[in-house]
Amino acid sequence: MLAVIGLIFRFGPLLFGFGFMAPLAAQILERAQWTLPFGLTPLLAGLSIGGLLGAVAQIRGRWI
Repeated sequence: MLAVIGLIFRFGPLLFGFGFMAPLAAQILERAQWTLPFGLTPLLAGLSIGGLLGAVAQIRGRWI
């Protein structure tokens, strides 16, 4: 159990990016009614944005 919790904390920024930032970005894109390139759905674009932000925070070790 401790190993699982440690793993979650280790990948916390990445999980936050996919779990919170991705749906938030998808909702913002959908509300703004922007047409996305290459026929992307808002959810796929949100996952890309959230995953990218989470990966950057994971690598750098901070959000800002």
